[in-house]
Amino acid sequence: MATLPCQKSLFDLDEGVHYLNAAYMTPNLKSVTAAGIAGVKRKAKPYLLSPEDFFSDVDEVRKLYATLIETDNWQRIALIPSVSYGLAPVIKNVPVKSKGNLVLLSEQFPSNVYAWHRLAREYDLQIRTVQPGQDLFSRYEALNNAVINAIDDQTVAVACAPVHWAHGLKLDLDAIRAKTLRHNAWLVIDGTQAIGALPFSINRIQPDALIIGAYKWLLGPYSLGLAYYGPAMDQGIPVEEGWMNRKNSEIFERLVDYQPEYRPYAGRYQVGEVSNFALVPMLKAALLQLLDWGVYSVQQYCQTLIRNPYRELEELGVIIEPEASRAGHLTGLFIPENGFDRAKLTAVLRQRQVYVSNRGSFVRVAPHVYNTPEDLDQLVASIREART
Repeated sequence: MATLPCQKSLFDLDEGVHYLNAAYMTPNLKSVTAAGIAGVKRKAKPYLLSPEDFFSDVDEVRKLYATLIETDNWQRIALIPSVSYGLAPVIKNVPVKSKGNLVLLSEQFPSNVYAWHRLAREYDLQIRTVQPGQDLFSRYEALNNAVINAIDDQTVAVACAPVHWAHGLKLDLDAIRAKTLRHNAWLVIDGTQAIGALPFSINRIQPDALIIGAYKWLLGPYSLGLAYYGPAMDQGIPVEEGWMNRKNSEIFERLVDYQPEYRPYAGRYQVGEVSNFALVPMLKAALLQLLDWGVYSVQQYCQTLIRNPYRELEELGVIIEPEASRAGHLTGLFIPENGFDRAKLTAVLRQRQVYVSNRGSFVRVAPHVYNTPEDLDQLVASIREART
């Protein structure tokens, strides 16, 4: 596989800025911005919009995303406005066991936490919150073993992610899925911090739900996301009864011939007014570009970019998980208090215009294909300057 060259020219980034914070929000591709502007202008002349226009781009996005996550049935994909929205029908339809439990990750992003807490209160379920362990050199094994050991016959669902959003540790989804299947528990994945940058296969993992916000690694707009719902959700109850989610809704002159049947598979779960003529074309443009690059190439680019700089950081005393344990596109760098001035580091990063995220003792670094070796050099120089 040929190495993907730097794609910075496809983005509109200011010179002198070292943006290593894609996990916060990715910048728009120029093509995505153009698609959004063109979409906004479409409503200026609504007489040019046909009934087909309400469905064509939506279904095209569903097909493109199905290809990206390697699933054979694009109709299992629904467009949603947020992860919390996409999780709502899961909570509504997951079979609850008497004296059951839910397995969650510690410090998991709240969109995949609050709804489970409500379910636990409603049905008196036990919440088992899994910790990654205190030993910084074995957190990967500790985290995955803890998740797998927490699953038993009373487990209703495991809610996790391909990588932890704060520090980038990988989850062994193959092993976790195998354990949930043995105990008849659902696997519900928030893929927001992975899908688009880390290869993922629905055909292999077969989760009950995979839900993402599109404004991070999918390079899409804010307020739009995607959800995959597996066979266990095929006959579920949606959170709203949108007219476009019913059979034959594309025949506008017959909309008052009310239909009891939904559109197939995940069609029942799409958000109302799904045909957002600005956001949907933006996401379509982003998906087309991602598929052109290939997700494997995106991950390889990030891994190659960080490899030598991270070795330099380890020589400075920064603690970094082994490459096999973490993602290349999102890494938590542990900066020990003994040996580094964290306040000075924050000031130096700001001065050098190096954009990262602070997550407790970790500095979260999240590069993408627009980043250059100079961006990582500036990160290393900043941390070196903050040594005491």
